[in-house]
Amino acid sequence: MSTDHEPGVDVTVENGTLRVTINRPDRMNAVKAETLDAVADAFDKYTGDETIRVAIVGGAGGRAFCSGADIVGRDLSAPPSTDTLDAANRVATTVRDFPRPVIAAVNGAAAGVGVSLALACDLTVASESSYFLLAFTRIGLMPDGGATALVAASVGRARAMRMALLAERLPAAEALAAGLIADVYADDDFDARVDELAARLAGGPVDAYAATKHAINATTLTELDGALGREFDGQMQLLAGPDFREGVRAFEQKRKADFRNR
Repeated sequence: MSTDHEPGVDVTVENGTLRVTINRPDRMNAVKAETLDAVADAFDKYTGDETIRVAIVGGAGGRAFCSGADIVGRDLSAPPSTDTLDAANRVATTVRDFPRPVIAAVNGAAAGVGVSLALACDLTVASESSYFLLAFTRIGLMPDGGATALVAASVGRARAMRMALLAERLPAAEALAAGLIADVYADDDFDARVDELAARLAGGPVDAYAATKHAINATTLTELDGALGREFDGQMQLLAGPDFREGVRAFEQKRKADFRNR
């Protein structure tokens, strides 16, 4: 087994399985630009490695897969940086283009860009106590990381609008029923079920999987690249706006944002 430790990300390779684990449990695996870049770096590093047969993306600690971008301590007086958006877009395209099946093992909260990361993977499975939350509008932002295409491609326009505009939690069972994810496993045997799924894929015809993945993505994610550009432009404007400043202040003060009197 080989192991790499990048900023907030653990990368291991064993028996043909690449595991990329966001390891910031004290922040519920909230990500910074360097965290997302480390995830993308791992996939780039092993893209041409013929010994890799399947990949798993997960979150450490059991409370969250990824709770979104880490906004605590953000300097609201500084001009918005493109770093996190660039990294989020890179992750979405890198995971999409990886030539092996990628499993998102969602054990806990998947929020914000965590939803984007989970849905960029090929098979998204969740523990029964997990949930999905496009929380962006709660802090005056719009979905990014490809979420506007990834969610709509899975559940359709009406459900995507509800998730994005109302920022409501979608429990794992409802996410499965809506077609957002591939399966739900019991909390107690979640890790074992993920390992079983990975072993099944690792023992399969990887070239056929690669061709299948490419063909389905080409058909269903035709708008992903365009969405990334639209999200980038819209988000950069929102990051410089008053709603975001009020949203961050409210988040840090643990209160509901007041967008009418910002």
